[in-house]
Amino acid sequence: MNTKLDGPVEPDPYMNRRAEERVAARFEVRFEQAEDAARALRAYSLNLSAGGLCLRTRKSYDVGSQVRLAMMVDGEEFHLTGIVAWVRDEAEAIGVRFIDVSEEDHERLRRVIASFKR
Repeated sequence: MNTKLDGPVEPDPYMNRRAEERVAARFEVRFEQAEDAARALRAYSLNLSAGGLCLRTRKSYDVGSQVRLAMMVDGEEFHLTGIVAWVRDEAEAIGVRFIDVSEEDHERLRRVIASFKR
């Protein structure tokens, strides 16, 4: 059955726009920015996908800021660059979307995520 819609269809604001599967995962993440090196800034992940992660951090970031992250996940070491996609000040959390990820690192991320589902 086809129905005609009057006007544009609004996207569902709660629709999951992630292309990669996300799993709950808690591990330490270090920020590698030169200006942060002396302060040894650390954060903890709340969840992870091959496309990004959610971090709990007390440092404030602006949406669109680029961050360099170092993390050890399930015995695998990663050094990744990301863009802050969203900020939740009240929860001290940020969402980071990975950029310029090599195919090798992308596959390693997928393997690590699969290990969290076991």
